[in-house]
Amino acid sequence: MKHILLSIFLLCSLVSKANPIQGLLERIDKGAGDKFETELVNSKKDFFELSQDKDKILIKGNSWVNIASGLNWYLKYYAGIQLTWNNMKAKIPAKLPKIAKVERHETDLKLRYDFNYCTFSYSMAFWDWQRWQTEIDWMALHGVNLPLAIVGEEVVWRNMLLKLGYNKEEIGKFIAGPAFLAWWEMNNLEGWGGPLPDSWYNAQEALQKKILKRMNEYGMQPVLPGFCGMMPHDAKTKLGLNVTDGGTWNGYTRPANLSPTDKHFDRIADLYYKELTKLYGKANYYSMDPFHETNDDASIDYAKAGKAVMDAMKRTNEKATWVIQGWTENPRQQMIADMKNGDLLIADLFSECRPMFGIPSIWKRDKGYEQHNWLFCMLENFGANVGLHGRMDQLINNFYATKEVSPNTEHIKGIGFTMEGSENNPVMFELMSELPWRPEKFKKEDWIRNYVKARYSSDDANLQKAWSILSETIYNCPAGNNQQGPHESIFCGRPGLNNFQVKSWSKMRNYYDPASTLEAARLMVSVADKFKGNNNFEYDLVDICRQALADQGRLQYLKTIADYNGFSIAQFNKDSKRFLNMILLQDKLLATRSEFRLGHWTEAARNLGHTNAEKDLYEWNARVQITTWGNRICADKGGLRDYANKEWEGLLKDFYYKRWNIYMDALAKQMKQNQQPDEDALGAGKNATKTSSELFAMAMPTGPQIDWYAIEEPWTLEHNEYSAKPEGNAIEMAKEVIEFLK
Repeated sequence: MKHILLSIFLLCSLVSKANPIQGLLERIDKGAGDKFETELVNSKKDFFELSQDKDKILIKGNSWVNIASGLNWYLKYYAGIQLTWNNMKAKIPAKLPKIAKVERHETDLKLRYDFNYCTFSYSMAFWDWQRWQTEIDWMALHGVNLPLAIVGEEVVWRNMLLKLGYNKEEIGKFIAGPAFLAWWEMNNLEGWGGPLPDSWYNAQEALQKKILKRMNEYGMQPVLPGFCGMMPHDAKTKLGLNVTDGGTWNGYTRPANLSPTDKHFDRIADLYYKELTKLYGKANYYSMDPFHETNDDASIDYAKAGKAVMDAMKRTNEKATWVIQGWTENPRQQMIADMKNGDLLIADLFSECRPMFGIPSIWKRDKGYEQHNWLFCMLENFGANVGLHGRMDQLINNFYATKEVSPNTEHIKGIGFTMEGSENNPVMFELMSELPWRPEKFKKEDWIRNYVKARYSSDDANLQKAWSILSETIYNCPAGNNQQGPHESIFCGRPGLNNFQVKSWSKMRNYYDPASTLEAARLMVSVADKFKGNNNFEYDLVDICRQALADQGRLQYLKTIADYNGFSIAQFNKDSKRFLNMILLQDKLLATRSEFRLGHWTEAARNLGHTNAEKDLYEWNARVQITTWGNRICADKGGLRDYANKEWEGLLKDFYYKRWNIYMDALAKQMKQNQQPDEDALGAGKNATKTSSELFAMAMPTGPQIDWYAIEEPWTLEHNEYSAKPEGNAIEMAKEVIEFLK
């Protein structure tokens, strides 16, 4: 009887809470809330169920998030409505398609995680509450119930450091600026992009409280940032603490690591959690990533460090779980070996490509994570780069093979979206979000057919063919190719004679014929007039045409460099002009969608500022991150420049085009100079002291030597306005691109 009464009480408690699905539906389409019924059912099994209740659709589930997942399923596969980043509003039909037979989906994967630390800087650095509200709705619709929630962490640190004796100026030199907070939070750097004004701290505190309130309304479990021992690099001299030098990270000074044996560790950790709890409450999950992207240090006792971090968290909430990113060497085996099952949850960041165990990986652990629970995650995008990309076959195969065959199957507790940048490649995130609800492995081809019907509310043969091509080529990056997200555009790379990869660590390899993206673009354009006004179609039309133009741009670049190497001056002039025109054409195409305009990034940055000085600081953060990623040392020697490159309108025309125009002019000038007498090259004049081998080296084609940082940095300091408002017609510009590429 007691159990029955308890169940009734729990059920009543659940029902008594405000129904967040009603608010979600109203934000999708005003009045849509009246067309659906929802029922929250007390159940140990995660499920959603769709059925017909007279003229309304009834959605049952054991949590609001699962009900939202059911709503999304219905909208996609019954109503032909797909909601994603480019389109979170829709016209719900007055008469909803009926459900002939009850449809129920269950999952044992109860945890669905969202975000990488990097996401908060690459995508969300300048989001306001309106944008965050939309994102939380997206999360609910896609089953997320365990979101990383680190907005406003800097407020906790400011408050703690003030109590430890740091002044505002010293704190400003430690905490990073808005576009670089993620790497400060991961102990990679300190101070860069700051100091932050008081208004920033106030606004982010208020924003985080709104975010947490809405997450809690949905029944999500926010993962708050915990304490892992990070301290300012001067903590030894300032506070007399026993710290290890963090060294450098790609040219940046890293924060120090507080020794777990230091007598002050517990006091400082407790102070941190006190300030965190005071601001944002307690959590059942805390995220800490000590020793992120560091080499092993013999001076660190990793076992003691892990215990100190865990104990501090448990003193705050004895039932809490430590969430840690599975990345490179983390978490160190010696750090987690003695921890109990359930105390640790590891987000295996890159499972779709190189899971830590179960499937061969360069980071494979023979015993996996042993006794610890973990999440199968999809990273998909590094640096928030723009471009089509996916590992459809790998994702499906890795997920089901690991889930069903791995000896560690019992420790898989869910999935995770761990992208460095969001708002890209919606197809991959739709696919990933459905995996927990599909118990049996399925055919990619069948899923793609249904995806197209849902995305465009149409079963058009040309669209099906276009996506069939894409799913077998650019969206099917093969096993063994470890490239970091989108196939990079040559337009975004620093110019040179042998350009291929844009980023220092891209690992990009050719794996598809560029003719495939061009054919897909042609198919999309062939039916474009039929789908005029269809938001999802027009977004994809621009994105696919953008990829096709970028792919053909790479071929045009190779022709141009071949002209230079072959000293074909007339052909070089012709081909270099065409290459440069392709960049400008790309700029015009992307101008038709706000998502692909630089202005949507820089406007958001400036809008958060209250004074001109604040607006300028935030805009500078925004500009630096997507270009040089730091000062000269970090950009060049650290290899960070262009890591967060973007094919965006405005950036193409004013930044990338400028670099390429300078380079093509320099190549043309070099060829012209090679037609003139050069007695110095014979060992006379300024080269009189050079050896024969040095003179020989001078004759080798090396291309112009240009100080690119000196050209790039001035743009980061400018304040010319870029608008987020679309310009031009997406369909007409797509047609122009295809005509140009004939």
